[in-house]
Amino acid sequence: MSKITFPKDFLWGVATASYQIEGAWKEDGKGESIWDRFSHIPKKVANGDTGDVACDHYHLYPEDVKLLKELGVKTYRLSISWPRIFPEGKGQPNEKGMEFYKNLIKLLVENDIKPAVTLYHWDLPQKLQDIGGWANREVVDYYEQYARYVFKELGDLVPIWITHNEPWVVSFIGNWEGRHAPGITDFSTALQVSHHLLLSHGKAVRAYREMGFEGEIGITLNLVPVYPDPSSHNEEDAAAAIRRDGFQNRWFLDPVFKGRYPADMINWYSKKVVVPVITQEDLDIISTPVDFLGINYYAPGYIKADPDAWPLELKHVFTGKDRTAMGWEIYPEGLYDLLVRLHKDYNGIKIMVTENGAAFNDIVNREGKVEDDNRLDFLYKHFIQAYRAIQDGVNLTGYYVWSFMDNFEWAEGYAKRFGITYVDYKTQKRIIKKSGHWYKEVIKNNGFEV
Repeated sequence: MSKITFPKDFLWGVATASYQIEGAWKEDGKGESIWDRFSHIPKKVANGDTGDVACDHYHLYPEDVKLLKELGVKTYRLSISWPRIFPEGKGQPNEKGMEFYKNLIKLLVENDIKPAVTLYHWDLPQKLQDIGGWANREVVDYYEQYARYVFKELGDLVPIWITHNEPWVVSFIGNWEGRHAPGITDFSTALQVSHHLLLSHGKAVRAYREMGFEGEIGITLNLVPVYPDPSSHNEEDAAAAIRRDGFQNRWFLDPVFKGRYPADMINWYSKKVVVPVITQEDLDIISTPVDFLGINYYAPGYIKADPDAWPLELKHVFTGKDRTAMGWEIYPEGLYDLLVRLHKDYNGIKIMVTENGAAFNDIVNREGKVEDDNRLDFLYKHFIQAYRAIQDGVNLTGYYVWSFMDNFEWAEGYAKRFGITYVDYKTQKRIIKKSGHWYKEVIKNNGFEV
Protein backbone atom coordinates (compact mmCIF):
# COMPACT_ATOMS: atom_id res chain seq x y z
CA MET A 1 0.00 0.00 0.00
CA SER A 2 1.19 3.49 -0.78
CA LYS A 3 -0.55 6.78 -0.12
CA ILE A 4 -1.17 9.49 -2.66
CA THR A 5 -1.39 13.04 -1.32
CA PHE A 6 -2.87 15.94 -3.26
CA PRO A 7 -1.38 19.48 -3.27
CA LYS A 8 -1.72 21.36 0.02
CA ASP A 9 -4.61 23.70 -0.81
CA PHE A 10 -6.48 21.29 -3.08
CA LEU A 11 -10.22 22.05 -2.96
CA TRP A 12 -12.40 18.99 -2.35
CA GLY A 13 -16.09 19.62 -2.82
CA VAL A 14 -19.51 18.44 -3.91
CA ALA A 15 -21.95 19.98 -6.36
CA THR A 16 -25.69 20.46 -6.91
CA ALA A 17 -28.00 22.68 -9.00
CA SER A 18 -31.01 24.77 -8.02
CA TYR A 19 -33.79 23.10 -10.01
CA GLN A 20 -32.50 19.64 -9.10
CA ILE A 21 -32.70 20.06 -5.33
CA GLU A 22 -34.57 23.17 -4.19
CA GLY A 23 -38.25 22.43 -4.78
CA ALA A 24 -40.46 25.36 -3.64
CA TRP A 25 -41.11 25.90 -7.33
CA LYS A 26 -43.60 28.72 -6.87
CA GLU A 27 -43.00 29.91 -3.33
CA ASP A 28 -41.96 33.34 -2.09
CA GLY A 29 -42.48 35.07 -5.42
CA LYS A 30 -40.43 32.73 -7.60
CA GLY A 31 -41.30 32.86 -11.29
CA GLU A 32 -41.76 29.90 -13.62
CA SER A 33 -38.61 28.45 -15.23
CA ILE A 34 -38.36 26.55 -18.50
CA TRP A 35 -37.87 23.39 -16.44
CA ASP A 36 -41.00 24.07 -14.40
CA ARG A 37 -42.86 24.28 -17.71
CA PHE A 38 -41.09 21.37 -19.44
CA SER A 39 -41.35 18.88 -16.57
CA HIS A 40 -45.12 19.41 -16.41
CA ILE A 41 -45.57 18.41 -20.07
CA PRO A 42 -46.63 14.73 -20.20
CA LYS A 43 -43.97 12.23 -21.31
CA LYS A 44 -41.08 14.73 -21.26
CA VAL A 45 -39.61 13.39 -17.99
CA ALA A 46 -39.36 9.77 -16.83
CA ASN A 47 -42.33 8.70 -14.68
CA GLY A 48 -43.88 12.17 -15.00
CA ASP A 49 -41.46 13.45 -12.34
CA THR A 50 -41.06 17.19 -11.71
CA GLY A 51 -38.80 19.38 -9.60
CA ASP A 52 -41.78 20.83 -7.69
CA VAL A 53 -40.50 19.42 -4.38
CA ALA A 54 -37.23 17.66 -5.35
CA CYS A 55 -35.06 17.40 -2.19
CA ASP A 56 -36.91 20.32 -0.56
CA HIS A 57 -33.53 21.98 -0.03
CA TYR A 58 -35.28 25.38 -0.02
CA HIS A 59 -36.70 24.48 3.40
CA LEU A 60 -34.12 21.93 4.57
CA TYR A 61 -30.91 23.82 3.73
CA PRO A 62 -29.78 24.18 7.39
CA GLU A 63 -29.87 20.38 7.73
CA ASP A 64 -28.05 20.02 4.40
CA VAL A 65 -25.29 22.42 5.44
CA LYS A 66 -24.83 20.31 8.58
CA LEU A 67 -24.38 17.27 6.33
CA LEU A 68 -21.82 19.16 4.21
CA LYS A 69 -19.98 20.01 7.42
CA GLU A 70 -20.10 16.36 8.49
CA LEU A 71 -18.59 15.31 5.16
CA GLY A 72 -15.83 17.85 5.74
CA VAL A 73 -16.07 19.39 2.26
CA LYS A 74 -13.94 22.46 1.71
CA THR A 75 -16.22 23.88 -0.96
CA TYR A 76 -19.81 23.50 -2.12
CA ARG A 77 -20.89 24.25 -5.67
CA LEU A 78 -24.50 25.44 -5.93
CA SER A 79 -26.46 27.33 -8.56
CA ILE A 80 -28.85 30.25 -8.37
CA SER A 81 -32.32 30.02 -9.84
CA TRP A 82 -32.65 33.07 -12.10
CA PRO A 83 -36.50 33.11 -11.88
CA ARG A 84 -36.26 33.00 -8.07
CA ILE A 85 -34.40 36.32 -8.28
CA PHE A 86 -36.14 37.82 -11.33
CA PRO A 87 -39.54 36.12 -11.76
CA GLU A 88 -39.94 37.71 -15.21
CA GLY A 89 -36.25 37.39 -16.07
CA LYS A 90 -35.80 41.15 -15.79
CA GLY A 91 -37.25 44.21 -14.05
CA GLN A 92 -37.61 44.29 -10.28
CA PRO A 93 -35.67 41.69 -8.26
CA ASN A 94 -37.55 39.45 -5.85
CA GLU A 95 -35.93 40.14 -2.48
CA LYS A 96 -37.35 36.99 -0.89
CA GLY A 97 -35.48 34.92 -3.47
CA MET A 98 -32.19 36.68 -2.81
CA GLU A 99 -32.73 36.32 0.94
CA PHE A 100 -32.74 32.51 0.58
CA TYR A 101 -29.34 32.51 -1.15
CA LYS A 102 -27.89 35.04 1.30
CA ASN A 103 -28.94 32.90 4.26
CA LEU A 104 -27.60 29.74 2.64
CA ILE A 105 -24.27 31.29 1.64
CA LYS A 106 -23.75 32.98 5.02
CA LEU A 107 -24.35 29.61 6.70
CA LEU A 108 -21.77 27.96 4.42
CA VAL A 109 -19.22 30.68 5.20
CA GLU A 110 -19.87 30.35 8.96
CA ASN A 111 -19.09 26.63 8.60
CA ASP A 112 -15.82 27.27 6.71
CA ILE A 113 -17.25 25.92 3.45
CA LYS A 114 -16.32 27.97 0.39
CA PRO A 115 -19.37 28.69 -1.77
CA ALA A 116 -18.80 28.21 -5.50
CA VAL A 117 -21.79 29.74 -7.25
CA THR A 118 -23.04 28.97 -10.77
CA LEU A 119 -25.15 31.77 -12.21
CA TYR A 120 -26.89 29.65 -14.84
CA HIS A 121 -27.57 25.94 -14.47
CA TRP A 122 -30.36 25.60 -17.04
CA ASP A 123 -33.41 27.15 -15.35
CA LEU A 124 -34.12 30.11 -17.64
CA PRO A 125 -37.15 32.21 -16.66
CA GLN A 126 -40.05 31.02 -18.84
CA LYS A 127 -40.98 34.66 -19.57
CA LEU A 128 -37.67 34.99 -21.44
CA GLN A 129 -38.25 31.75 -23.33
CA ASP A 130 -41.54 33.29 -24.43
CA ILE A 131 -39.54 35.91 -26.37
CA GLY A 132 -37.26 33.29 -27.96
CA GLY A 133 -35.04 32.29 -25.05
CA TRP A 134 -31.29 32.20 -25.63
CA ALA A 135 -31.85 32.47 -29.39
CA ASN A 136 -32.92 36.09 -28.78
CA ARG A 137 -29.92 38.38 -28.29
CA GLU A 138 -31.88 40.54 -25.83
CA VAL A 139 -31.65 37.66 -23.33
CA VAL A 140 -27.86 38.16 -23.27
CA ASP A 141 -28.43 41.64 -21.84
CA TYR A 142 -31.04 40.42 -19.35
CA TYR A 143 -28.54 37.80 -18.17
CA GLU A 144 -25.91 40.50 -17.67
CA GLN A 145 -28.37 42.55 -15.58
CA TYR A 146 -29.16 39.45 -13.51
CA ALA A 147 -25.44 38.70 -13.07
CA ARG A 148 -24.67 42.27 -11.97
CA TYR A 149 -27.44 42.18 -9.36
CA VAL A 150 -26.25 38.83 -7.98
CA PHE A 151 -22.61 40.04 -7.87
CA LYS A 152 -23.72 43.19 -6.03
CA GLU A 153 -25.65 41.19 -3.43
CA LEU A 154 -23.29 38.22 -2.98
CA GLY A 155 -19.93 39.27 -4.43
CA ASP A 156 -18.30 39.88 -1.04
CA LEU A 157 -19.38 36.47 0.28
CA VAL A 158 -18.59 34.24 -2.71
CA PRO A 159 -14.96 33.55 -3.73
CA ILE A 160 -15.66 31.30 -6.77
CA TRP A 161 -18.09 32.10 -9.59
CA ILE A 162 -19.14 30.06 -12.63
CA THR A 163 -21.03 31.88 -15.37
CA HIS A 164 -22.60 28.88 -17.10
CA ASN A 165 -22.90 25.15 -16.59
CA GLU A 166 -22.53 23.03 -19.72
CA PRO A 167 -23.59 25.42 -22.48
CA TRP A 168 -23.28 22.48 -24.91
CA VAL A 169 -26.17 20.71 -23.16
CA VAL A 170 -28.28 23.89 -23.06
CA SER A 171 -27.66 24.46 -26.77
CA PHE A 172 -27.85 21.02 -28.31
CA ILE A 173 -29.83 18.82 -25.90
CA GLY A 174 -32.32 21.62 -25.19
CA ASN A 175 -32.58 23.22 -28.65
CA TRP A 176 -31.65 20.52 -31.16
CA GLU A 177 -32.45 17.12 -29.65
CA GLY A 178 -35.25 18.61 -27.57
CA ARG A 179 -34.75 16.12 -24.72
CA HIS A 180 -34.28 18.98 -22.28
CA ALA A 181 -36.13 22.25 -21.76
CA PRO A 182 -37.18 24.19 -23.76
CA GLY A 183 -37.66 21.15 -26.03
CA ILE A 184 -36.80 22.79 -29.38
CA THR A 185 -35.50 20.64 -32.25
CA ASP A 186 -33.63 22.93 -34.64
CA PHE A 187 -29.87 22.76 -35.21
CA SER A 188 -29.55 26.36 -36.46
CA THR A 189 -31.34 27.58 -33.32
CA ALA A 190 -28.98 25.48 -31.20
CA LEU A 191 -25.94 27.14 -32.82
CA GLN A 192 -27.43 30.59 -32.25
CA VAL A 193 -28.11 29.66 -28.61
CA SER A 194 -24.51 28.47 -28.17
CA HIS A 195 -23.15 31.79 -29.42
CA HIS A 196 -25.42 33.85 -27.17
CA LEU A 197 -24.57 31.71 -24.13
CA LEU A 198 -20.85 32.34 -24.73
CA LEU A 199 -21.47 36.04 -25.34
CA SER A 200 -23.41 36.30 -22.06
CA HIS A 201 -20.55 34.49 -20.32
CA GLY A 202 -18.07 37.09 -21.56
CA LYS A 203 -20.35 39.95 -20.52
CA ALA A 204 -20.73 38.52 -17.01
CA VAL A 205 -16.93 38.12 -16.66
CA ARG A 206 -16.45 41.76 -17.76
CA ALA A 207 -19.12 42.94 -15.32
CA TYR A 208 -17.46 41.02 -12.46
CA ARG A 209 -14.05 42.55 -13.26
CA GLU A 210 -15.54 46.01 -13.60
CA MET A 211 -17.25 45.72 -10.20
CA GLY A 212 -13.87 45.09 -8.59
CA PHE A 213 -14.43 41.86 -6.65
CA GLU A 214 -11.46 39.79 -5.52
CA GLY A 215 -12.83 36.32 -6.19
CA GLU A 216 -12.33 34.09 -9.22
CA ILE A 217 -14.64 33.61 -12.18
CA GLY A 218 -14.75 30.97 -14.89
CA ILE A 219 -17.04 28.76 -16.96
CA THR A 220 -17.94 25.05 -16.71
CA LEU A 221 -17.91 22.96 -19.90
CA ASN A 222 -18.88 19.30 -20.20
CA LEU A 223 -15.99 17.89 -22.18
CA VAL A 224 -15.50 14.48 -23.72
CA PRO A 225 -12.20 12.83 -24.66
CA VAL A 226 -13.02 11.61 -28.15
CA TYR A 227 -11.49 8.54 -29.80
CA PRO A 228 -12.14 6.90 -33.20
CA ASP A 229 -13.90 3.52 -33.06
CA PRO A 230 -11.12 1.22 -31.73
CA SER A 231 -12.41 -1.75 -33.75
CA SER A 232 -11.73 -0.02 -37.09
CA HIS A 233 -8.78 2.01 -38.30
CA ASN A 234 -10.05 4.06 -41.21
CA GLU A 235 -9.69 7.72 -42.11
CA GLU A 236 -13.44 8.36 -42.09
CA ASP A 237 -13.71 7.37 -38.41
CA ALA A 238 -10.66 9.46 -37.51
CA ALA A 239 -12.17 12.49 -39.30
CA ALA A 240 -15.53 11.88 -37.59
CA ALA A 241 -13.81 11.83 -34.18
CA ILE A 242 -12.16 15.21 -34.93
CA ARG A 243 -15.59 16.54 -35.94
CA ARG A 244 -17.16 15.23 -32.70
CA ASP A 245 -14.39 16.95 -30.76
CA GLY A 246 -15.13 20.17 -32.65
CA PHE A 247 -18.85 19.88 -31.97
CA GLN A 248 -18.63 19.29 -28.23
CA ASN A 249 -15.24 20.53 -27.06
CA ARG A 250 -13.55 23.04 -29.36
CA TRP A 251 -16.78 24.90 -30.27
CA PHE A 252 -16.84 26.18 -26.67
CA LEU A 253 -13.17 26.08 -25.67
CA ASP A 254 -11.73 27.95 -28.65
CA PRO A 255 -13.89 31.10 -28.50
CA VAL A 256 -13.30 31.43 -24.73
CA PHE A 257 -9.54 30.74 -24.78
CA LYS A 258 -8.44 31.55 -28.33
CA GLY A 259 -10.94 34.22 -29.38
CA ARG A 260 -12.22 32.29 -32.40
CA TYR A 261 -14.55 29.47 -33.35
CA PRO A 262 -12.90 26.38 -34.90
CA ALA A 263 -12.63 26.97 -38.67
CA ASP A 264 -13.27 23.30 -39.53
CA MET A 265 -16.63 23.42 -37.74
CA ILE A 266 -17.67 26.77 -39.25
CA ASN A 267 -16.94 25.29 -42.69
CA TRP A 268 -18.85 22.08 -41.94
CA TYR A 269 -21.90 23.86 -40.51
CA SER A 270 -21.98 26.47 -43.28
CA LYS A 271 -22.79 23.75 -45.82
CA LYS A 272 -25.69 22.36 -43.79
CA VAL A 273 -27.35 24.93 -41.52
CA VAL A 274 -27.59 28.65 -40.73
CA VAL A 275 -24.45 29.71 -38.86
CA PRO A 276 -24.82 32.65 -36.44
CA VAL A 277 -23.46 36.05 -37.42
CA ILE A 278 -20.23 36.25 -35.40
CA THR A 279 -18.55 39.64 -35.10
CA GLN A 280 -15.03 40.40 -33.92
CA GLU A 281 -16.57 42.45 -31.11
CA ASP A 282 -18.51 39.39 -29.92
CA LEU A 283 -15.33 37.29 -29.98
CA ASP A 284 -13.43 39.93 -27.99
CA ILE A 285 -16.15 39.82 -25.32
CA ILE A 286 -16.35 36.02 -25.26
CA SER A 287 -12.56 35.71 -24.85
CA THR A 288 -12.36 38.04 -21.84
CA PRO A 289 -9.76 36.25 -19.66
CA VAL A 290 -11.12 33.92 -16.99
CA ASP A 291 -9.42 32.68 -13.80
CA PHE A 292 -10.12 28.99 -14.35
CA LEU A 293 -11.87 26.43 -16.52
CA GLY A 294 -14.41 24.13 -14.87
CA ILE A 295 -14.78 20.74 -16.52
CA ASN A 296 -17.49 18.14 -16.09
CA TYR A 297 -16.30 14.67 -17.04
CA TYR A 298 -18.43 11.54 -17.04
CA ALA A 299 -17.57 9.29 -19.99
CA PRO A 300 -15.48 9.02 -23.15
CA GLY A 301 -16.79 9.16 -26.74
CA TYR A 302 -15.96 6.45 -29.28
CA ILE A 303 -16.92 7.59 -32.74
CA LYS A 304 -17.67 6.02 -36.09
CA ALA A 305 -18.48 7.82 -39.35
CA ASP A 306 -22.11 7.55 -40.43
CA PRO A 307 -23.07 9.46 -43.60
CA ASP A 308 -26.79 9.05 -42.80
CA ALA A 309 -26.59 10.83 -39.43
CA TRP A 310 -27.32 14.48 -40.25
CA PRO A 311 -25.73 16.97 -39.66
CA LEU A 312 -22.49 15.65 -38.15
CA GLU A 313 -22.44 12.34 -40.06
CA LEU A 314 -21.20 10.25 -37.14
CA LYS A 315 -22.44 7.94 -34.42
CA HIS A 316 -21.33 6.72 -31.01
CA VAL A 317 -20.22 3.14 -30.53
CA PHE A 318 -19.80 1.15 -27.32
CA THR A 319 -16.61 -0.76 -26.67
CA GLY A 320 -17.75 -3.26 -24.03
CA LYS A 321 -16.52 -1.37 -20.97
CA ASP A 322 -18.57 -1.43 -17.77
CA ARG A 323 -21.34 1.15 -17.77
CA THR A 324 -23.13 3.26 -15.17
CA ALA A 325 -26.91 3.25 -14.71
CA MET A 326 -27.00 6.05 -17.32
CA GLY A 327 -25.50 3.64 -19.85
CA TRP A 328 -22.26 5.65 -19.94
CA GLU A 329 -19.01 3.71 -20.34
CA ILE A 330 -16.59 3.96 -17.43
CA TYR A 331 -13.13 5.09 -18.51
CA PRO A 332 -11.16 6.91 -15.76
CA GLU A 333 -8.12 7.26 -18.05
CA GLY A 334 -10.29 9.54 -20.19
CA LEU A 335 -10.10 12.13 -17.42
CA TYR A 336 -6.30 12.02 -17.54
CA ASP A 337 -6.28 12.33 -21.34
CA LEU A 338 -8.67 15.28 -21.18
CA LEU A 339 -6.74 17.15 -18.47
CA VAL A 340 -3.39 16.73 -20.23
CA ARG A 341 -4.86 17.83 -23.56
CA LEU A 342 -6.46 20.96 -22.03
CA HIS A 343 -3.20 21.85 -20.29
CA LYS A 344 -1.30 21.55 -23.56
CA ASP A 345 -3.81 23.20 -25.92
CA TYR A 346 -4.94 26.06 -23.67
CA ASN A 347 -1.76 27.47 -22.17
CA GLY A 348 -1.68 25.63 -18.86
CA ILE A 349 -5.03 27.10 -17.78
CA LYS A 350 -6.01 26.53 -14.17
CA ILE A 351 -8.61 23.73 -14.11
CA MET A 352 -11.18 22.50 -11.63
CA VAL A 353 -13.19 19.32 -12.08
CA THR A 354 -16.58 20.87 -11.35
CA GLU A 355 -18.49 17.59 -11.78
CA ASN A 356 -17.55 13.93 -11.84
CA GLY A 357 -19.58 11.03 -10.53
CA ALA A 358 -21.84 8.17 -11.50
CA ALA A 359 -25.41 6.94 -11.27
CA PHE A 360 -25.96 3.44 -9.93
CA ASN A 361 -29.02 1.55 -8.70
CA ASP A 362 -28.58 2.25 -4.99
CA ILE A 363 -30.68 0.51 -2.36
CA VAL A 364 -30.96 0.90 1.40
CA ASN A 365 -29.99 -2.43 3.00
CA ARG A 366 -31.47 -4.10 6.08
CA GLU A 367 -29.13 -2.11 8.33
CA GLY A 368 -30.32 1.19 6.83
CA LYS A 369 -27.05 1.67 4.93
CA VAL A 370 -26.29 2.25 1.26
CA GLU A 371 -23.25 0.16 0.29
CA ASP A 372 -22.44 1.74 -3.08
CA ASP A 373 -19.06 0.11 -3.72
CA ASN A 374 -19.40 0.66 -7.45
CA ARG A 375 -19.55 4.44 -6.96
CA LEU A 376 -16.69 4.36 -4.45
CA ASP A 377 -14.64 2.43 -7.00
CA PHE A 378 -15.58 4.90 -9.76
CA LEU A 379 -14.42 7.89 -7.69
CA TYR A 380 -11.26 6.12 -6.48
CA LYS A 381 -10.16 5.38 -10.05
CA HIS A 382 -10.95 8.90 -11.29
CA PHE A 383 -9.12 10.53 -8.37
CA ILE A 384 -6.05 8.47 -9.27
CA GLN A 385 -6.16 9.80 -12.83
CA ALA A 386 -6.57 13.37 -11.54
CA TYR A 387 -3.53 12.87 -9.30
CA ARG A 388 -1.57 11.46 -12.24
CA ALA A 389 -2.40 14.57 -14.29
CA ILE A 390 -1.22 16.85 -11.46
CA GLN A 391 2.05 14.88 -11.27
CA ASP A 392 2.46 15.51 -15.00
CA GLY A 393 2.18 19.26 -14.57
CA VAL A 394 -1.54 19.93 -15.05
CA ASN A 395 -2.72 22.91 -12.98
CA LEU A 396 -5.68 21.11 -11.38
CA THR A 397 -6.74 22.84 -8.15
CA GLY A 398 -10.09 21.36 -7.16
CA TYR A 399 -12.55 18.49 -7.57
CA TYR A 400 -16.32 18.55 -7.04
CA VAL A 401 -18.10 15.21 -6.84
CA TRP A 402 -21.49 15.08 -8.55
CA SER A 403 -23.54 14.95 -6.57
CA PHE A 404 -23.86 15.93 -2.93
CA MET A 405 -27.19 14.11 -2.86
CA ASP A 406 -29.60 12.20 -5.07
CA ASN A 407 -31.81 14.65 -6.92
CA PHE A 408 -34.01 15.41 -9.92
CA GLU A 409 -31.89 14.15 -12.81
CA TRP A 410 -33.46 16.24 -15.60
CA ALA A 411 -35.18 14.05 -18.25
CA GLU A 412 -34.48 10.96 -16.08
CA GLY A 413 -36.47 12.41 -13.16
CA TYR A 414 -35.78 10.57 -9.89
CA ALA A 415 -34.98 7.27 -11.60
CA LYS A 416 -31.21 7.88 -11.55
CA ARG A 417 -29.22 8.40 -8.35
CA PHE A 418 -25.86 10.20 -8.50
CA GLY A 419 -25.56 11.26 -4.86
CA ILE A 420 -22.98 10.34 -2.25
CA THR A 421 -25.94 11.01 0.05
CA TYR A 422 -29.11 8.95 -0.43
CA VAL A 423 -32.45 10.79 -0.44
CA ASP A 424 -35.71 9.07 0.43
CA TYR A 425 -38.02 11.34 -1.58
CA LYS A 426 -41.14 10.38 0.41
CA THR A 427 -39.70 11.32 3.81
CA GLN A 428 -36.80 13.59 2.71
CA LYS A 429 -34.52 11.55 4.95
CA ARG A 430 -30.82 11.78 3.98
CA ILE A 431 -28.37 8.86 4.42
CA ILE A 432 -24.67 9.30 3.70
CA LYS A 433 -23.68 6.39 1.43
CA LYS A 434 -20.54 4.29 1.77
CA SER A 435 -18.94 6.40 -0.98
CA GLY A 436 -19.72 9.53 1.06
CA HIS A 437 -18.04 8.12 4.17
CA TRP A 438 -15.01 7.16 2.06
CA TYR A 439 -14.89 10.61 0.44
CA LYS A 440 -14.98 12.20 3.90
CA GLU A 441 -11.73 10.34 4.72
CA VAL A 442 -10.17 11.37 1.40
CA ILE A 443 -10.88 15.01 2.22
CA LYS A 444 -9.64 14.70 5.79
CA ASN A 445 -6.35 13.13 4.65
CA ASN A 446 -6.09 15.09 1.39
CA GLY A 447 -5.46 11.74 -0.29
CA PHE A 448 -5.90 8.00 0.15
CA GLU A 449 -4.20 4.61 0.16
CA VAL A 450 -3.77 2.89 -3.18
